[in-house]
Amino acid sequence: MLTLTDEQAAIVEAVRGFADEHLAPNAVDWDRRKHFPVDVLVKAADLGLGGVYVAEETGGSGLSRADGVLVFEALATGCPSIAAYTSIHNMVAWMIDRYGTGDQRARWLPGLCSMRDLAAYCLTEPGAGSDAAALGTRAVLDGDHYVLDGVKQFISGAGAAQVYVVMARTGGPGAKGISAFVVERDDPGLSFGPNEEKMGWNAQPTRQVILDGVRVPASRLLGEEGGGFRIAMSGLNGGRLGIAACSLGGAQAALDACTSYLADREAFGAKLLRAQALQFSLADMATELEAARALVWRAAAALDAGDPRAAELCAMAKRFATDTGFTVADQALQLHGGYGYLTEYGIEKIVRDLRVHRILEGTNEIMRVIVARGLVGAA
Repeated sequence: MLTLTDEQAAIVEAVRGFADEHLAPNAVDWDRRKHFPVDVLVKAADLGLGGVYVAEETGGSGLSRADGVLVFEALATGCPSIAAYTSIHNMVAWMIDRYGTGDQRARWLPGLCSMRDLAAYCLTEPGAGSDAAALGTRAVLDGDHYVLDGVKQFISGAGAAQVYVVMARTGGPGAKGISAFVVERDDPGLSFGPNEEKMGWNAQPTRQVILDGVRVPASRLLGEEGGGFRIAMSGLNGGRLGIAACSLGGAQAALDACTSYLADREAFGAKLLRAQALQFSLADMATELEAARALVWRAAAALDAGDPRAAELCAMAKRFATDTGFTVADQALQLHGGYGYLTEYGIEKIVRDLRVHRILEGTNEIMRVIVARGLVGAA
């Protein structure tokens, strides 16, 4: 994908219009109040943003990954925090659509696609972050039910979400002993820790998910027993592209705001935008952002095509786009001078929001591990 099709351009225009109207005017206020705008998410679902990758026959939009990165970049220009949560929600919806039975898809996808029900992805634990295959949450088969016990950490949307895809150990150590389950908010034994106090992403809740003897029917197993780690990793390939795209959108918004600010601001008898040194800074920011965008598009096309290097390319794109997005946003703050440090200008919020993108969906150090393994394996 080197240029947008007419259909893709229309998608971007519609989503950007939604972000401009419903997200951007409220983003700073939501951040300040730590408000999760569930009502706005339902409006986003009216545009088809609740099931971006879900098949049309089950209520989704049936879009490609190449379409999806355009959606999440456009959405993040209004608020990276809300866009990123929407990406995570869509990752879970896709996992259920891709790996679920007909009954599972019929049960959960209509609510997820309408965003009347929200989703959460439960892999990380207090003692198992980057080493996800070492997770300790257990699921023990008891008759025709599984009983789940454990704690999940840093779960976006926890408490507000109705549907939780939980990775739990049903077998021995390592990745092959992990299975995936769908747990519902009202299941007895499920509870949540307090909302975490965070540097950014304040417009979405982040809480522990605590499973204390949660008893679910065996029909809640997603895919086959022992296949949970593979399901979790395949979901993360797309999730990493979503977060990468959100970094692009947030950084683009910061760059646009910076360009406008320099055009209005005067110093030493001239508009700041006339200073060649500042023009060069803007040129570098735009160039680096465009390079990151090209890599994200390349990785999305590879994932759509089933390219054997797709996981490696998704890791490259996530690493490069999230590092670049943060750097561009931080430079935009610098070029605002003292005003960039003020909350009302919105730039410092973008910087805070984009910082965590270098950590979640696999840290950028883990992205380097994935890329390096590809290189070593090919050597």
